[in-house]
Amino acid sequence: MDEQLNLGKNAKDAEPVECLGQKFPSDQARREHFLKLLAEKLKDPAFRKQDGFPQGSDEAILAMSDPPYYTACPNPWLADFVKHYGKPYDPKEPYRREPLAIDVSVGKTDAIYRAHAYHTKVPHLAIVPSILHYTKPGDVVLDGFAGSGMTGVAAQWCGTAPASYRHEIEMAWKKQGRPAPRWGVRRVVLNDLSPAATFIAANYNTPFDVDAFAKAGKQLLKQVEQEIGWMYETLHSDGKTIARIDYTVWSEVLSCPACAGEIVFTDAALDEETKAVADVLTCPHCGAQGKKEQMDLRFETFIDPATGQTEKRPKRVPALISYKLGKTAYTKKPDEADLERIAKIASLPIPENLPIDRFPDCQMTRVGRMKTTNSAAIHFMFLPRAAQAMALLWGKANSSADPRTRSMLLFMVEQAVWGMSILARYTPTHFSQVNQYLSGVYYVASQHSECSPWYILAGKLDRLAKAFRNYQAHPAKAVINTGTAARLALSDNSVDYIFTDPPFGENIYYSDLNFLVESWHGVKTDPDPEAIVDRVRQKGIPEYQHLMYSCFAEYYRVLKPGRWMTVVFSNSKAAVWNTIQVALQQTGFVVAEVTALDKKQGSFQQVMSPNTVKQDLVISVYKPNGGLEDRFNKQGATVDSAWDFVQTHLRNLSVVKARNGELEFIVERDPRRIFDRMVAWFVRHDAPVPLSNDEFLSGLRSRYPERDGMVFLPDQVAEYDKKRAQVAQAPQMELFVSDERSAIDWLTDFLKRRPSTYQEVHPEFTTQLGAGWKKHEAKPELMALLENNFLKYEGTGDVPSQIHSYLSTNHKDLRGLEKNDPRLIAKAKDRWYVPDPNKAQDLEKKREKALLKEFQVYQAFTGRRLKEFRLEVLRAGFKEAWGKKDYQTIIAVAKKIPDEALQEDEKLLLWYDQALTRTEDGL
Repeated sequence: MDEQLNLGKNAKDAEPVECLGQKFPSDQARREHFLKLLAEKLKDPAFRKQDGFPQGSDEAILAMSDPPYYTACPNPWLADFVKHYGKPYDPKEPYRREPLAIDVSVGKTDAIYRAHAYHTKVPHLAIVPSILHYTKPGDVVLDGFAGSGMTGVAAQWCGTAPASYRHEIEMAWKKQGRPAPRWGVRRVVLNDLSPAATFIAANYNTPFDVDAFAKAGKQLLKQVEQEIGWMYETLHSDGKTIARIDYTVWSEVLSCPACAGEIVFTDAALDEETKAVADVLTCPHCGAQGKKEQMDLRFETFIDPATGQTEKRPKRVPALISYKLGKTAYTKKPDEADLERIAKIASLPIPENLPIDRFPDCQMTRVGRMKTTNSAAIHFMFLPRAAQAMALLWGKANSSADPRTRSMLLFMVEQAVWGMSILARYTPTHFSQVNQYLSGVYYVASQHSECSPWYILAGKLDRLAKAFRNYQAHPAKAVINTGTAARLALSDNSVDYIFTDPPFGENIYYSDLNFLVESWHGVKTDPDPEAIVDRVRQKGIPEYQHLMYSCFAEYYRVLKPGRWMTVVFSNSKAAVWNTIQVALQQTGFVVAEVTALDKKQGSFQQVMSPNTVKQDLVISVYKPNGGLEDRFNKQGATVDSAWDFVQTHLRNLSVVKARNGELEFIVERDPRRIFDRMVAWFVRHDAPVPLSNDEFLSGLRSRYPERDGMVFLPDQVAEYDKKRAQVAQAPQMELFVSDERSAIDWLTDFLKRRPSTYQEVHPEFTTQLGAGWKKHEAKPELMALLENNFLKYEGTGDVPSQIHSYLSTNHKDLRGLEKNDPRLIAKAKDRWYVPDPNKAQDLEKKREKALLKEFQVYQAFTGRRLKEFRLEVLRAGFKEAWGKKDYQTIIAVAKKIPDEALQEDEKLLLWYDQALTRTEDGL
């Protein structure tokens, strides 16, 4: 029987503890008490029927869990934790914050961040400033897509950060004119659908004895060496010295298309001197040359020890062995003794702890190298020696007597799962072969580095011990839940702040990727409620949006009114971006800021260009305070309600934004963006919009001061003016022209600055209609846009003040002239200009009438799909139908346009989704 890693109980484990108001003689007594309660819960069929409940036995779930702080299933004590440690919502408590952008690249080299890999994660040091900004010590922070738990680490770091870091933050905030942050630990609620993720998060956010873990880790590696060290021995070139192998390079075998002879890929492709891999291979038998892609893989048959069935796998042979003597590294070809040892290991029975689960049908097993190499089961992913080593590591880690030490040993050992599998590529140009797998995908390479356990884990153990000595989690500061973010067992209005980095579209197949590690734990993700785009599981953009809506609706329910949520967005597809915006607005959140984090592309418009590269965006949204909601419910969809929303919204926006000493244009303060937010607010409340676009813009100008194209509250404008006086140049908004509406917006800005003739504006306008134009949107004629939205001075009567102001400012010879002076009239004739508000409203009514007339043509269209159309017509028609509660018209016309056109337009998507919802609800 294996010797247990029994280091005795930790000293702290014997001390009395308090948990959720109950006192226990020791932490072990606390754990046993709640494990017993959880075991009873697991016997309840209703408890197990919850959406997102993981797939696993009671024993496996209990083995992973440390209740009430962490459960590898929905946590029954989630609400109790927040109720006991949090603070009830108090509408009288003063609270106001501006949106804050963060840099998600900060801290990616930090030791704690690197303590455990995960497919995607925002570094805790990037999250800390947000938590400091939006919360105070003791507040409750939530992350419903917590992944590896970095939001929890950030919340705890706020109380444990070293003096140097605190000083750095305080100086930066002082320079920005912000008050000093309030340091101290925040409580945190972490949730994820994946047991693999929550297990990592729990170990990051639950305290443990670092010295006991370090000692047990060394003992574990020593015991593994004693039992299977012989498997990793090789003979040095001197013929007598035994060395330990760091890694063995295994190569696939190809078939020569000319002579059918065997070609060992590594032998044929790898240049041992330069480490370069050749594109063209030469057959050692016949000399024929060809590319790898033109050659077939050689396969061999074997009996699957788990099923007794005959299977096939690529033929792989050991090509190189890397080992060390002292500090000197050597490389050799496998000799006879090496091959005999490998054959002996291959004849051993399959190890007891090795999972034999077969991969589910998923995108990555249907295509690519997983399919062509028949990598269909977990035990197929490990060569015989790696299977023996990995199973022994897992069994030894699981045998530790102390629960927290055991959990941390598994935290360490599971990081060898990918690195010891056939996913680990041989990368000859890299210094180290540790964990050289492709991130975010299952990819089986032609050359595999089969690394020894010590090569992977010895250095990792030392780094983990050092990292956690510098950062230690506090007791009872985090609670971790395994389940769907669409159903959190929390009370309404109970959370102070949300930071979240949800899955976006089909960037990462989380549940599929986690299956490899979760098979070792015996507890697997329920993929049904996973919010991703997944063709195999028939989840498209609409299904993804519905799932995200459910999660955001739950966020909205539990967040306190007037508080904030930060959403990190990482997807370049406009359709995915729009689904996120619509889902947020449907649930009641109001977007206050969207910040692009790529320093090379500073504007949001550039970032959302269809031909841009992937960007990181930070979306700052708030839940309107209860006062606004209450007043809306009393007043209904009135003009006063619209201005009440605007007043509240402006209060929540940044007053000044600066970068590199220059002021930035605050997009959310643009009058058109404010109108869009107001419309979304009314649509979300199933209410008709009480103001037209021009009525709104006219009222906005009369009620609020405007600076540099941005709208402010009267008490905000003084702060902006003060900052504006300190810089030389006014901030400029960059307009990205992609459809008729943005073309009109661009013309409005252009003609405001420079009333122009058709000949003057035409070349400027033409340059804007580039590759970014939406695919199905009809390109408008410039003259039609001018005639429908602007006025032209015909040369009769006084010169309009808009043109007079421009000409007298830019032409010395026209200064001081009366508006009826012939010289001024001659220069002003045929210039297009932006009409004053009263005339603009008349133009808008005329234009809207024409749009609705064209919408009737779309309604009458009998073909399958409209190939080209005007988005402005659709928007006008949807808006009118919405006001009449004619939801069927919206749905019917939406079916006549391509899905991508609907998904890539935020406004249409909002009307359409709300119409669907109202129809399904029978309203």
